[in-house]
Amino acid sequence: MSKKILLMAIVALVFGLIGSLISAWRYIPATPDSPEVANLFAHKMEDVAKRKHNLSSYQGKTLIVNFWATWCAPCVEEMPELVELQTEYSTDKLQVLGISIDSPNNVKEFAEKYKISYPLLLAGMLGTELARSFGNPSGGLPFTVLITPSGAVKKTYLGRLNMAELRADLPAP
Repeated sequence: MSKKILLMAIVALVFGLIGSLISAWRYIPATPDSPEVANLFAHKMEDVAKRKHNLSSYQGKTLIVNFWATWCAPCVEEMPELVELQTEYSTDKLQVLGISIDSPNNVKEFAEKYKISYPLLLAGMLGTELARSFGNPSGGLPFTVLITPSGAVKKTYLGRLNMAELRADLPAP
């Protein structure tokens, strides 16, 4: 009887290892479809609490990447709507990222004053370079990029977001 138990334990162990290997292989993030998105995912940025965000950790989700600054009135006007959108969607399906080209002190003061439920990342001039790589040569703000879970750029928006248009471009919550 102990040989049967030992044999069953070995079989269970083998199948457990096979399952673990398949699971690990299945969840390796694919290379993004867009070189601009791959470049974005190659960066790490701090938030206002000085926590590092590895942008590749957002791979596999629908992303709304919003380039903004505290001195940009349309940027600030659209933030409550982006907060509402982030609240409506679970963060495993959709993630809003605010990439600031402003100074860390200005963003920190802003974050303390307003309760923004999505990450506000500090990029400085890197944010301007990233926005340009996504097709914003003038560096106008706000500038928003909609990225698919496969890492393709679905659409870009220059200026204050038309939320009805953005919502029409998103998958259902």
